[in-house]
Amino acid sequence: MIDLSTTYLGLKLRTPLVPSASPLSQELDSVRRLEDSGASAIVLSSLFEEQLRQESVELDHRLAEHSESFAEALSYLPEPSEFRIGPEGYLNHIRRAKQAVSIPVIASLNGATVGGWTGYAKEIEQAGADAIECNIYAIPSDPNVLAAEIEEQYIGILHAVRSAVSIPVALKLSPFFTNMANMAKRLDDAGANGLVLFNRFYQPDIDLDELEIQPNVLLSTPQALRLPLTWIGILFGRVRANLAATSGVHGPEDVIKLLMVGADVTMLCSTLLRNGISHLRYIEEGLVRWMERHEYDSVQQMKGSMSQLRCPDPSAFERAQYMKAVKGVQHVMVTSKEAWRILTGD
Repeated sequence: MIDLSTTYLGLKLRTPLVPSASPLSQELDSVRRLEDSGASAIVLSSLFEEQLRQESVELDHRLAEHSESFAEALSYLPEPSEFRIGPEGYLNHIRRAKQAVSIPVIASLNGATVGGWTGYAKEIEQAGADAIECNIYAIPSDPNVLAAEIEEQYIGILHAVRSAVSIPVALKLSPFFTNMANMAKRLDDAGANGLVLFNRFYQPDIDLDELEIQPNVLLSTPQALRLPLTWIGILFGRVRANLAATSGVHGPEDVIKLLMVGADVTMLCSTLLRNGISHLRYIEEGLVRWMERHEYDSVQQMKGSMSQLRCPDPSAFERAQYMKAVKGVQHVMVTSKEAWRILTGD
């Protein structure tokens, strides 16, 4: 019997297949279907501090809207059902999800201020979440802000959340650090239970008809796998925090590669949006077939077997991969030119 179990954020999971934060986890029915299709845990869609702040502003406006009216006109006050105070809707979703499924429910928090992170993190814990994923998505655009200042902000957020809650905390990061390995180590030393690699960099587009900047969210492709694969392979065995791979995980082969470089879990989003929730079963079945064919008994046996740690000279490993890639491109270019010469007779 193949053992697919793994441990992530102190949680014993049946498999390494974890749906990441996406619209699929916004509805309770979809949460149940994810579990039925084989999800070993679920990351709920993100709670944004800006969204909550906007709700608070709207509430204050509505409460003050008729402040000049007669006090007897009680009908001017909005009914409680017409608004949500703070993150109550999200917290209720956590509670209902915990009641609906037996697998761990991980909340995703995207804060903008340290106070926002800590206040909402505590409420998320009280609502019953098994862990918190801090989704840190910020694009530094001020040329006067030093890299060290930005890194300290990340450390500060982690310290603030860790001091506010007792449940495990993971950080979802972007890869844009001067020294990603050092940043991972600093976060590990600061108490991160997990590192989610990586947050996708969403870039806007331009509407040429309306002459407006507009968001343009594209689903990932398997090619996006290379970045988390590279860094998880480098970090495996060098940090205590669990390593979660996200972006580019579309099929069983992607899961296998990431496990072999050291991932504890592989997170899926685009492939489920594109192929449906039942695609989880296809990926799990493909993983099992590959492991049987290659005589692996467990995920633990596979984990990290192709990581940089297994290479006696890590720097040579990095340089060798770069040289192979460059030489491969040169070979393709030469081959293409030769083929063109043959076809055209030039």
